[in-house]
Amino acid sequence: MLKPDIDSLVPHVPFNRRTFIKAALGTGFAAAVLPVSAQTIHTDSDGLEAGEVAMHSNGTLVPAYRAQPKGKTHLPVIVVIHEAFGVHEHIADVCRRFAKLGYLAIAPDLFVREGDPMVYPTIQQISTQILDKVPDEQALADLDATVAWAGENGGDLNRLGVNGFCWGGRMAWLYAEHNPRLKAVVAWYGRVGGDHTATTPANPLDRVGDLHAPVLGLYGLQDQGIPQATLEQMKQAVAQGPQAGRGSQFVVYDDAGHAFFADYRPSYKKADAEDGWRRTLVWFKQHGVA
Repeated sequence: MLKPDIDSLVPHVPFNRRTFIKAALGTGFAAAVLPVSAQTIHTDSDGLEAGEVAMHSNGTLVPAYRAQPKGKTHLPVIVVIHEAFGVHEHIADVCRRFAKLGYLAIAPDLFVREGDPMVYPTIQQISTQILDKVPDEQALADLDATVAWAGENGGDLNRLGVNGFCWGGRMAWLYAEHNPRLKAVVAWYGRVGGDHTATTPANPLDRVGDLHAPVLGLYGLQDQGIPQATLEQMKQAVAQGPQAGRGSQFVVYDDAGHAFFADYRPSYKKADAEDGWRRTLVWFKQHGVA
């Protein structure tokens, strides 16, 4: 795991809507999580092509943050699926971490139609104003468009993986049940069960029979938002599901809660985050993404 660069931490600046809307994708943090932690990790972009790109998805121009080694092609691809706060600085940093290891890493803004989660001062407001309005089908289509863009811009889609956090962890599970090209998936504290709504008609647990790739699920035992019973159900369902998904594994960290990888938040558990990152890299290598 890369060490924090304290001089590069984002300051706790006053929040205003204009500032956040005009900020470049992958910069700054959501108002709901300010001030950021002193443990926040910053990965530089030396040797990388890094910044905002965009692709068309069902008539919408979807922006994304992309990082990859300069001047190289035929790169393994990791699609990074953001958490509730969108493609903010932490997600961009994760892309750079992957790129430093030789990947083309790309994080699409899956909330582009619904609004900017960065401007809301509470997580509850983000949930009601953004998350509850994003149809799973729309997000999956945007992920398809992202994968296609990566394949046309230096990525090798025969080595395709997905890494998702929180809301994006749930989407990572769903994408493993959607895209047959995937080699491996890592889902950090992503829900596998939950309510069925107009925007979320099926949960990962409902669609285990469609799994196309093995998933590494990384969870915290103290996470109050993800019942351990649903993870046990998922384990049993995966074991009886299609062969492609039977190699899936679940790691539950005893002392961790939700968002234990989020180094910019008080929920960060350094030892568990570093172990999860190590497992993530091994997982992608074992399953032919690296």
